[in-house]
Amino acid sequence: MSKKKLYQERPWLEYYDEEGLPSHLEYPDVSMVDMVIQSAEKWPYNTAYSYYGHKVTYKNFIKKIEKTARALKNYGVKEGDRVTICMPNTPEGITMVYAVNMVGAICNMVHPLSSEKELEYYIKVADSKYVMVFDAVFDKVYRLRDTAQLERIIVVRPSDGLGFLKQKMYRLLHVKKVRLPSNDSRVVLWEDFIANSYFYQGNVHEERGGADPAIIMYSGGTTGAPKAVMLSNLNVNAEALCDGTMIRQVVPGATVLSILPLFHCFGLGVCIHTPLCKGMGCILIPAFSHKEFADIIKKNEPNFIVGVPTLYEALINTKLKKDDLKSVTAAICGGDALNQTLRDKVNSFLKAHGSNAKIRVGYGLTEGSGAVCLSPENVFSDGIIGAPLPDTDIKIVQNDTFKSLPAGGEGEICISGPLVMMGYLGDDAENAKVLKIHDDGKIWLHTGDLGRLGEDGFIYFAQRLKRMIISSGYNIYPTHLESIINSHEGVLTSTVIGIDHHYKGQVPKAFIVLKPGYKAGKKIEKEIRALLERNVPVYALPVAYEFRDKLPQTLVGKVAFKKLEAEEKNK
Repeated sequence: MSKKKLYQERPWLEYYDEEGLPSHLEYPDVSMVDMVIQSAEKWPYNTAYSYYGHKVTYKNFIKKIEKTARALKNYGVKEGDRVTICMPNTPEGITMVYAVNMVGAICNMVHPLSSEKELEYYIKVADSKYVMVFDAVFDKVYRLRDTAQLERIIVVRPSDGLGFLKQKMYRLLHVKKVRLPSNDSRVVLWEDFIANSYFYQGNVHEERGGADPAIIMYSGGTTGAPKAVMLSNLNVNAEALCDGTMIRQVVPGATVLSILPLFHCFGLGVCIHTPLCKGMGCILIPAFSHKEFADIIKKNEPNFIVGVPTLYEALINTKLKKDDLKSVTAAICGGDALNQTLRDKVNSFLKAHGSNAKIRVGYGLTEGSGAVCLSPENVFSDGIIGAPLPDTDIKIVQNDTFKSLPAGGEGEICISGPLVMMGYLGDDAENAKVLKIHDDGKIWLHTGDLGRLGEDGFIYFAQRLKRMIISSGYNIYPTHLESIINSHEGVLTSTVIGIDHHYKGQVPKAFIVLKPGYKAGKKIEKEIRALLERNVPVYALPVAYEFRDKLPQTLVGKVAFKKLEAEEKNK
């Protein structure tokens, strides 16, 4: 194909050529852990991660992975099993991800703040008999031991990844002791789990290829109800290799502030796996606090800051000295749209505090292994999400068709390439909605997002087709909340919308119509909130409940939620 024809079909390739970037990469047919082992062979004495100042080299990180893999085998985990990891960003969490991968099993990544009902669903849909859990949420998992038929619950304390003396001090000063059952052999503390690795001396490294499943993560799909997204080794490895190509500052020895959680695709793919495939160091932060942000930056001097818009809101409100950001060479924002005002403030703040970096915007989704698109350096336009990553094709199609639109036409964003998920686990109907074979014979992921191809050859985001609230980077699906609220015996109907929040971007608010005979008030509001608390994570709970006699409707009889949104904005 001539270069002219190629540029017509994929106009962003002109940017690749101008920047000297390869548009095609080779993807080794290996597992995730194999990629990290290759890094360790090249840079054995580079720091793989640091945790509250405690640093571990790549050489020692691989030893920890192998030891954890032996422990898994000792407790009966075999190839193809699903191991649930319900952890924040701690050394044990990332070590377990690669150990599970090493033994040929599959990681089931779960948010620790998930409700008990959600945890039950995640564990059952993945058919997971092994759970690794942060001690603060152990009770929720333990109550599921029989209904979910769990064989082993591995309990981790936040201090386990620190050095010996730091562990003792941390436990003495900070940790509220969690009571564990003394007579249940299914429950094992991390330290005992690892100590028992000695009892397995056989092979722990199963040979797995790119096409083999590696990670299960959760998304709202098209309906808002949780969907288990299956990602292959190739999916996650391709994310790392593509990120490393598009971001020039990715160099061995550089450090990444790994705040985005490992149970989030952006967090695992961009903040953990990408740096570990490139000889970089992950600065593990298990919980983000805007009050501690300045101290975290000063103590760790990161080269990369990767986060959602709320993290950058926190950054520009920190008290830093003139050169406190001189170490920062790259700033990447994803998870939600970055408005022009915030972008300009961040760039000014970086420059005023010693950094030459300018914020770049990424676009992606769990079904696309994380980021699929990244804006160029020094190119700033409203709505720009930039150029697709290498080997990734993006086209804009007319809604509910396969018809491609020309530059400027607004339609659904569709994606094809090595980043597209294997599919939703056990949900053929939902797979048929989002994974479609077009006339070119390729499988295209229909994202449910609207965008356009700009005259400059870059992709621009417009809005979401599916209803979704993004709060501090987390996706909240109104239809899912509504279905739970409507299950209350006194509720006739409900609608949930996102309302503006000064820090989180948006938060949910519920509008509720009660059945005749039920009275609005604190009592029924408390019952509805308790119902939601049993079924959704804390961050998804509505911040307000408003009872009405009726809700506004469209001409076809649907709830006019956009009218409610307009009312809230005008308050």
